[in-house]
Amino acid sequence: MTKIEPLGAIRERVLATLRQDIIAGRLLPGDRLVERELADRFGVSRVPVREAIRALVAEGFVHFETPRRTVVRRLSPADVKELFELREALEVYAAGLAASRATPEDLADLRELLRAAASATEAGDAEKITDVNTRFHNRILAMAGNSLLTSVMEPVDGRLRWLTRQNEEWPQLLTEHQDLYEAIASGDPDRARSHTLTHVQANYRSTVRHLFGDDPVGGDLSGDDLSGNDLSGNDGDGRAR
Repeated sequence: MTKIEPLGAIRERVLATLRQDIIAGRLLPGDRLVERELADRFGVSRVPVREAIRALVAEGFVHFETPRRTVVRRLSPADVKELFELREALEVYAAGLAASRATPEDLADLRELLRAAASATEAGDAEKITDVNTRFHNRILAMAGNSLLTSVMEPVDGRLRWLTRQNEEWPQLLTEHQDLYEAIASGDPDRARSHTLTHVQANYRSTVRHLFGDDPVGGDLSGDDLSGNDLSGNDGDGRAR
């Protein structure tokens, strides 16, 4: 007897697949999402597809150009800056907590994720790099031991992964994560916060360069940080850490 998949489960399957297609770049900004075509693709009715699209709108991945035309969003410089402002505020705080609360098991998990990231970076596997780097940051968030902090990050987690995918300076990302691990493992909250701050800021600049070039309309690439302070992020040898 064939088991009937609940409507809610179908919706979540469609939603998860479309979300990952956007994050991985299989669906690009400006691409149209057509209910009929997606229903045929997934072999389902248009109802769960319509619900999945509405969820993607709520998550900030797509928007309605007209009542009958839904497309993947084009992120503006302001969109990117706002998301990185949130990252700066929450991830810096989380890293400080993680440094003060990390257990040997926590640190072992981070080391394993760094090994996976190194392997993916060597292979040039963009989707794997994005996945592992997201898990690395999520593990630090879990180590902070603050459930409210986690709940605040959840609604924007997908969009942050989307942004992470835009930064293709993978060896630099790996180095920054290795440095961040060392800072957390040291047990020094100030050191962990400092490394996280420079990491988020460097990631912001790399993402803006990739998405908008050196001089995007409405962008601020003057070298200032997200709160207006100088943010060269270099330690003397020109390398962001």
